[in-house]
Amino acid sequence: NWNHIQEKIEDGTIVAGWAVGFGGVAEALCKMSFGNAFGFDVNLSEDDLFNLNYGSIVVETDGSALDFENAIEIGSVTSGEDGNVRVNGTKLSIFELMDFNASLFEKVYPAVSKPDFKKLIPKGMEGVKPFKAKKVDLEYKGPKVDKVVAYLPVFPGTNCDYDSAKAFRKAGAEIRTSVFRNLSDKDVFESIAEMKENIDNCQILMLSGGFSAGDEPDGSGKFIANVLNNKDIAAAIEGLLSRGGLILGICNGFQALVKSGLLPYGELGKVTKDSPTLFRNDINRHISQMVTTRVATTNSPWLKGMTIGDEYAIPVSHGEGKFVVSEELARELFANGQVAFQYVDPLTDEPTMESPYNPNGSYYAIEGIISRNGQILGKMGHSERYERNLLKNIEADLEQPLFENAVRYFIG
Repeated sequence: NWNHIQEKIEDGTIVAGWAVGFGGVAEALCKMSFGNAFGFDVNLSEDDLFNLNYGSIVVETDGSALDFENAIEIGSVTSGEDGNVRVNGTKLSIFELMDFNASLFEKVYPAVSKPDFKKLIPKGMEGVKPFKAKKVDLEYKGPKVDKVVAYLPVFPGTNCDYDSAKAFRKAGAEIRTSVFRNLSDKDVFESIAEMKENIDNCQILMLSGGFSAGDEPDGSGKFIANVLNNKDIAAAIEGLLSRGGLILGICNGFQALVKSGLLPYGELGKVTKDSPTLFRNDINRHISQMVTTRVATTNSPWLKGMTIGDEYAIPVSHGEGKFVVSEELARELFANGQVAFQYVDPLTDEPTMESPYNPNGSYYAIEGIISRNGQILGKMGHSERYERNLLKNIEADLEQPLFENAVRYFIG
């Protein structure tokens, strides 16, 4: 069975599939339907619909029949234009089924939160698009570079380094990594020395996503932030920035940049009780979905070539992604052109506090920010996870050219 299915996937005959689980064929059909609100029309007995049938796979073909003795045709896919599915001639609403499926644990694990629209745009700055800001120099003035080196330290709990390395490699960068070991004092000192040497010899420092130190103690990014504030690492980072280098932090990396002071201030250690932070999502649990974000500034080498208002569909996956900032500092970030990306409602193309479009409840719909000089970018969305043919059935621009922009900044 598996060999036949693989063969038919590879030749394009099978276009979708679902492994039958605890809800039987009925669950498989419904959840396949939910994705794009397509309908189905099947005729099956109640036993065939709800028996477990572990090991079976429901597949959709391109219209061709499967010439295979164990393949049983059970029905057809419909357009879903009338919003219905049909089971043994009985009409059922796709959207009622979706609502019922999502409602079972809504009180325990809410899927959406109530929006706080007061945290959308600082009062008095409504309708100011784009926010006027002093332009930064987007031309590299540092030492001549023949090969751009991107350094990706791997901390305990980092899990996005392979994707990040692949994205930079595809953009033409040479990749260097090191594992930060912390089983003994000796490991820590050696890891700091190795990390310092790598920062001293790179053009780009990338802090990848993950759950560093298991997001302990009581909050994400603190382990990395402490490492960044080590005097030797801090000196290396200062040297990197002074010679025109770039820093990128995504998800856990963004959390570390904020909690170390590198964002939004551009320097380490400048953190006060009024500094911004990244807090637990409004629904108080991990979220994993696609979001739409809009470019809010182009005041950075990371964003060169983009246009204010450009929108991208980006995967997010985090438990603590709510950007929390005072109104006073938010005004300053908008005025300085430091708000890089905002969550938007794809139907209105406007920044929003509405869940699930702003899935974590970030104040002022902020998804990412840059330092005042544009050299440091932090964001929650996993731009590095884009790969051709990976994210299906999404009608939006998926490839955010951050990595290509960073490499071009150094070598033109």
